[in-house]
Amino acid sequence: MAEQLDLRGVKCPLNWARAKVHLEQLPEGSELELLLDDPKGVRDIPRAAESAGYVVIAVEPGEGGWRILLGV
Repeated sequence: MAEQLDLRGVKCPLNWARAKVHLEQLPEGSELELLLDDPKGVRDIPRAAESAGYVVIAVEPGEGGWRILLGV
């Protein structure tokens, strides 16, 4: 089961900074579900995550915004 990080109300690039800190603390094979409401973050976070070596599993509409699922 993926850990969840609620970043609704947090604007880009701070939402990616918070997500990255959280991702760096997770063990290999973990998943992190991000909840976002910032359209710029939905566009930029998947690109930044892939550039940093993480796997983008899903990007889809979610509660009050979007859901991004990342793999470590």
